[in-house]
Amino acid sequence: MNKKRGRHKIFIGMAPGVGKTYKMLQDAKSLKQQGIDVVIGLLETHNRQETLLQAKGLEVIPRKSISQTNPTLTEMDTKAIVDRHPQLVLIDELAHTNIPNSRYPKRYQDVEEILNAGIDVYSTVNIQHLESLNDLVAKITGVVVRERIPDRILEEADQVVVIDVTPETLEERLLAGKIYASNKIEQSLRNFFQRKNLIALRELALREVADTVEEEGEESLSPAQSYSIQERVLVCVSTYPNSLRLLRRGARLANYMNAPLFVLFVQNPDHFLSKAEALHIETCEQLCQDFGGNFLVIKSYNVPNTITEVAEKEKITQIVIGESQQSRWKQFLKGSFTQKLIKLIWKKQIDLHIIATP
Repeated sequence: MNKKRGRHKIFIGMAPGVGKTYKMLQDAKSLKQQGIDVVIGLLETHNRQETLLQAKGLEVIPRKSISQTNPTLTEMDTKAIVDRHPQLVLIDELAHTNIPNSRYPKRYQDVEEILNAGIDVYSTVNIQHLESLNDLVAKITGVVVRERIPDRILEEADQVVVIDVTPETLEERLLAGKIYASNKIEQSLRNFFQRKNLIALRELALREVADTVEEEGEESLSPAQSYSIQERVLVCVSTYPNSLRLLRRGARLANYMNAPLFVLFVQNPDHFLSKAEALHIETCEQLCQDFGGNFLVIKSYNVPNTITEVAEKEKITQIVIGESQQSRWKQFLKGSFTQKLIKLIWKKQIDLHIIATP
């Protein structure tokens, strides 16, 4: 008999220090008092005294040592958690990248195994770790976030709770030494914890959860209440590095519209991809899959025509492309790619999103 999948509750916030882990522990201790079997699978307290105090009284599953060069490193012991099989396990920092030789590359994959074993999970994550927000967060903060989770993890969660505090409160906590050690406070205030960054990240966190709630509400509508026209998004990628940025923008658009995502790479039949180009396209395909999209590769000499044909076949309503600056002389001789595409789709009720690229 198949085990029922566990329920996943995610505590999300705008930045470190808002109180995600504290709230997770608080809720878990309340459940423990009600007789629920709760354990800590992985906890990162960062030596925050209030968090350490809140964790007292909860069973901790010891971490697993991973064979590496000195010093010995540890990660969450997923097998031990599944074998122990509690009703609820607490797992911090969902976007964490595991060390080499771990069971999975990413911690969210460990969480998925635990959920599939029928164990409920409480986890924490910050909004900047969401894959589709990567470019936007980098633009806001100037920081490229390396550890990310696919949007589907948030979408598939049974409950998402935003832990919200004002930027002023977060700054007070930082200055009081409740988030980082004293030698990191000034640097944090000058960089990630600037007031303008916190305001923007707070808005992102609140909006993301609002979008999730809205989508759940739409799913409860009857077919007669839902929209008669289904939006469908097509992102056109190439071997240029900006394709990952286009793909994330397209995925964000598809998420807002609750629309299927398609990603298209049109390959010139006479051009053999270099190793770097092939790796780049593989990365695009993997990212597309992380977003739950359909990745298409078509060989053709005529890119605008192929895009139009795919758009017609898949009933696309939104197309996302990148447009680099061309010299006027080149445009006169060859014509703008964008202009050619516009001529082909202008009567087909398809919106075209042009993202300027270097």
